[in-house]
Amino acid sequence: MKPRVAVLCSGRGSNMTALITAARAPDYPAEIALVISDKPAAPALGFAAAEGIAAQAVPAAAFGRDRAAHERAIDAVFVAHGIEVVCLAGYMRILTPYLVGRWAGRMLNIHPSLLPKYPGLDTHARALAAGEAEHGCTVHLVTAVLDDGPILGQASVPVLPGDDEPTLAARVLAQEHILFPATLAAFVRQMHLPESTPTP
Repeated sequence: MKPRVAVLCSGRGSNMTALITAARAPDYPAEIALVISDKPAAPALGFAAAEGIAAQAVPAAAFGRDRAAHERAIDAVFVAHGIEVVCLAGYMRILTPYLVGRWAGRMLNIHPSLLPKYPGLDTHARALAAGEAEHGCTVHLVTAVLDDGPILGQASVPVLPGDDEPTLAARVLAQEHILFPATLAAFVRQMHLPESTPTP
């Protein structure tokens, strides 16, 4: 059985789409089994459902300021679907120690910079403002510190004369769509999954 992967996303889910597309290959070592969004109207949910993948909204607004309660609801869906690995693909919420701790060592995130440079938001604008010669993206394990977990893979692109934020972002995004599926594949091939997934 291939490890069952859940993808968390908040918007259109282009990286989620790249993962789903890659996982269609018979020799891909993981199954994208579940997509969850904190936004009920996220286009990613419709795409996943059309692909026959379980897709569910777990709206953050329903939990008010209780972020951990929202994450417990997400975790319950993970457990119900037998999830073994979680990928954050444009999930625009900072996780609490609850969910990070529950999935420590099995939660991957893709970030649009060459970490440790430019954690957080506005990475492309910051790279341009700093006069960087290259920029890129990173897949890393999620820890309690934002964008600070162990790096699993990176891809770089040159910063070209005349680049602005949209052109640089587009070039980086194209690499994200290659890097994330490849890094997930390498990760699941070497990981040692426990005999059972977390239980509540």
